[in-house]
Parts: sequence; C-alpha cells; structure tokens
Amino acid sequence: MSRVTDVEPDWEALTAEAVEATRHAYVPYSHFPVGVAGLVDDGRVVSGCNVENAAYGVTLCAECGLVSDLVRSGGGRLVAVSCVNGLGEPLMPCGRCRQLLWEHGGAECLLLTPQGVLPMTEVLPQAFGPQDLQHVAESAQGSAGESVDRSADAAGQ
Repeated sequence: MSRVTDVEPDWEALTAEAVEATRHAYVPYSHFPVGVAGLVDDGRVVSGCNVENAAYGVTLCAECGLVSDLVRSGGGRLVAVSCVNGLGEPLMPCGRCRQLLWEHGGAECLLLTPQGVLPMTEVLPQAFGPQDLQHVAESAQGSAGESVDRSADAAGQ
C-alpha cells in the first residue's frame, strides 16, 4: 500500500472538505459549526463535524468524528489535518482533540492552525502517548521480575 507521508498535503482541498463537514454539524445550542478533514497515510481523506448535546459534557468535537471515520474506514495514520469554523477559518483544536490527533497522527502529523501549518510537536509539546504506557509497562515487568528474584534469594538464606 502506497504511503503519502512525503507528499505535500493539498491544504486547499483538505480545507474545502472541512468546510463541507461544517454543513453537517449539529449545533442547536452554540450555533458554532466546526468541520475537520484529515489526510490519511494511504491517501484517503476522512472528516468529521461537531455534534452538540443538551447535556453539554457529552458533546462530540469534530475531531472525535474524524477519528471515528478514520477507524471506521480502515485505520491508518493521519498525515495532515485542517479544522475550520463555520466561516472556513482555521481553528486550533481544544486540548482533548489535540490528544486525539496525536494518538492517530503522531509527532509528524501536520495541522493547519490560525498561525499556519504546524507539526503536532508544536501543537502539543511533550505529548503523552502510547510510548508512555509502554515505558511504564516494561518497567513494571522488570520490577516484578526483580521482586521475584529478591524473594527467591531471601527464601534461600
């Protein structure tokens, strides 16, 4: 399968797809539609829109829909993402959504922001990710092995 990680994203087309996604947003409370579109490493484009709820805490950001579309349509890694408001202007995703984009795009994923195109390392510096979980799990396994060895030594004395 061909990967597009070395290809410059078509930001105009990606933003147009994000603008299209805003037209499907469900925003009866804030009246603030958000659309997002992402280029996947296999060339697909995935998108999402925000979906509000009367119980505000369960409102879904557009990036949640994007990640759901990514996983539903075959997975892969996000290469470039454009998130816009109802006027088509670039938006900076909220913190929760930056974490979602990091999880599914990683450090090299590019994001069109109000300040221009930035890599995720600048959008979410010192990000928490799968490597942090792996590090602790590996350390715990090593510690568990040491505990067993120490117990055996103590039992033998």
